[in-house]
Amino acid sequence: MSTTSKAGQRILSLLDENSFIEIGALVTARNTDFTLKQSADASDGVITGYGLIDGKLVYVYSQDASVLNGTVGEMHARKIANLYDLALKMGAPIIGLLDSAGLRLEEATDALDAMASIYARQSAASGVIPQIAAVFGNCGGGLAILESMADFTFMEEKNAKLFVNAPNALDGNYTAKCDTASAAYLSEAGVVSGVGEEGYVLSSIRELVSVLPSNNDSYSDEEDCTDDLNRSVAGIEGCVGDTAILISQIADDNNFIELKSEHAQSMVTGFIRLNGKTVGVVANRSEVIGEDGKVAKKLDSVLCPCGCAKATDFINFCDAFSIPILTFTNVTGFKATVDAEKKMAKAAAKLTNAFANATVPKVNVVIGKAYGSAYTVMNSKAIGCDITIAWPNAEIGTMDAKLAAKIMYDGEASDVIDAKAAEYAALQNNVVSAAKRGYVDEIVEPADTRKYVIGAFEMLFTKFEDRPSKKHGTV
Repeated sequence: MSTTSKAGQRILSLLDENSFIEIGALVTARNTDFTLKQSADASDGVITGYGLIDGKLVYVYSQDASVLNGTVGEMHARKIANLYDLALKMGAPIIGLLDSAGLRLEEATDALDAMASIYARQSAASGVIPQIAAVFGNCGGGLAILESMADFTFMEEKNAKLFVNAPNALDGNYTAKCDTASAAYLSEAGVVSGVGEEGYVLSSIRELVSVLPSNNDSYSDEEDCTDDLNRSVAGIEGCVGDTAILISQIADDNNFIELKSEHAQSMVTGFIRLNGKTVGVVANRSEVIGEDGKVAKKLDSVLCPCGCAKATDFINFCDAFSIPILTFTNVTGFKATVDAEKKMAKAAAKLTNAFANATVPKVNVVIGKAYGSAYTVMNSKAIGCDITIAWPNAEIGTMDAKLAAKIMYDGEASDVIDAKAAEYAALQNNVVSAAKRGYVDEIVEPADTRKYVIGAFEMLFTKFEDRPSKKHGTV
């Protein structure tokens, strides 16, 4: 491996020191058509091999743009496909570092067929081993499909370009108008999990690998928990709006790996550890707190199509790899716009199915308002949540009490409406009322959330749930 190439340096920076072993270093292109007969570049534009991240076996390929522009030809793709075969046999994660001008035109159908063989391996590996991609240069056309078949994708913030069609190829658009291939655009669109400079991307991959299981038959690596399991989190009720902060407050050592933070910000997803064990977290969010501690953005407390899709993909990943799911619910309904209505029902249905279909331990904490069908979609007991915890001031019901009173007592005087609203809130929306009906298992003070959630997951550790035999669902 050329340690002077960017491709080689990225591998060395990613893996534990002196752990990388290269495979296929002498592979060259077989095709000699056109100008390729003048080239005999070793490795055929991609470095492949295996190494360690925090002592965990991983397989890595890194495209080398200094060799044939990193283009994907027959042997280039065969090296990646071979790496997938090894990763599947060993049950280890695979990481792709992408920087390529695309398919090698000189190899035509040989390159096309070889690229598709990688897709086939990715499909076979989906839900079996974690697949992570990182884009550092160009990643266009068919390579964008390869990237999108990974479980998690990161992009370098300045030089990375990811696209199916380049910005200038889109009707009415050009790069200066809207760079649809940029990291900023695709992060907001929800295509990538994280964006930053090259060192940040590589360290993010290391951090992610450290909390994920190597495959679907193994549990995620556990750490010895040095954080107090009974730690009280004073003032956590002040984080109801920005649940990204709330999640970090209850996590071991306050460490929260948030994913797709710029996309559909009304829904938060990511990983934490609780008592050393990895847990996937999904939460509603109604505001974003900036670094200065002030509210940077206000969000509606509703489910939107993009937020539902973001959570659905995350839940499906967690369930595939036996990662327990924790939710924080604070939602009043569904987004009500003409554009959202096109996708709202189907997106909510997919989210409902994801929660209901997941057989991993599931704990829900109701921290604010939980109204109507949006509440039932968010991991309610009715669709399979194992333990539901609520804060004393939480509200669970069909809708806001004042609105319910207006509907039920339409035409009555305002004092009657106010009285009936207060009565409705006490009888129907009160969290104690929900607990009496068995919809809430425990009512706990906000400061005690961490210890009760840890206790719930400890109790659910050996959960086993049998389901009807079927090939797969169709929602």
